[in-house]
Amino acid sequence: MRALVLDDAELNNLVMVEALRPIRDCAAEAFTRPADALARIRAQTDEIGVVLTDYEMPEMDGIAFIRAARAVPGFAHVPIVMVTSYDARALRREALEAGATDFLNKPCDPVEIRARVTNLLALSRAYREQQERAAWLAREVAAAVALVEAREREIITLLMRAAEHRDTDTGNHIARVAAYVGLIAEALGMPPERCRLLSLASTMHDVGKIAIPDAILLKPGPLDAEERRVMERHAERGARILESSSSEVVRAAAEIAVSHHERWDGTGYPRGLAEEAIPLPGRMVAVADVFDALTTERPYKRAWSLEAARAHLIQESGTHFDAAVVQAFLSRWDSVAALAGQAAVQAA
Repeated sequence: MRALVLDDAELNNLVMVEALRPIRDCAAEAFTRPADALARIRAQTDEIGVVLTDYEMPEMDGIAFIRAARAVPGFAHVPIVMVTSYDARALRREALEAGATDFLNKPCDPVEIRARVTNLLALSRAYREQQERAAWLAREVAAAVALVEAREREIITLLMRAAEHRDTDTGNHIARVAAYVGLIAEALGMPPERCRLLSLASTMHDVGKIAIPDAILLKPGPLDAEERRVMERHAERGARILESSSSEVVRAAAEIAVSHHERWDGTGYPRGLAEEAIPLPGRMVAVADVFDALTTERPYKRAWSLEAARAHLIQESGTHFDAAVVQAFLSRWDSVAALAGQAAVQAA
């Protein structure tokens, strides 16, 4: 670890370096110009364990030098000792406010210099060891969190595969809805972590359909009124399946499951919520879900063109859909069209 010495008088530097020489594992380096010392600090920030600076220098006084050194990224923790013949209280207060750690009075006692610098170097080493330990712990925590998230994604994927066996359209549909939701979340300015969470949570929006009889779920034609009522129960059933989880993503999925068929004007189901009473994730999935349903072929309908589906979203903006969510979705139109185009290719 290095000790950086700054004094405009060469003789003072020689005395200081000589006093530091007996300190084990300490290489002292002297400078007569503050600019040169600052350049070394910027170039070798991690190698410097302590700085000793004179106060009275022609180019930059010791207080200005301390301020400049403290402004160097990563140098806030390094001890800085001001060496001066001045004993004014105001000067010492100003130096402390600038970031000085300790003071030495001229003429310096070599024994005192070694004792002070040895202690300060020990503080530097302890701080760096603590930082390295904290960085290691952060990496370990990140790795553990990543493992938990990977297992959570795997469980969710397996759950959705189970749903896919009930409905041949479900697997591709949920993947596209998840991608659309991710685009909407990005366009709304959500943090990347939130975007990923909602995208994953959206894959479970129709999980309640596993409780719907095949005769209704797979019916090739329109549903009658009673069949429609049965089908609509999937929203609340999905929420009941998911709501008891302690997982943040599964709780978000439960909220989406029960709210993605609500309408902005309050005429949706199952609770008839309106406007911002509908959770935002549910409003997002509503747009993504309907768009994908319109643009893909189903047993009971042919696929709409992208432009027709886009026009429908615009027409229903402010009635069926949250206008801000529709706008966010359309702002990513190139990506949306690419995903929808892939769906058309796969269907062909």
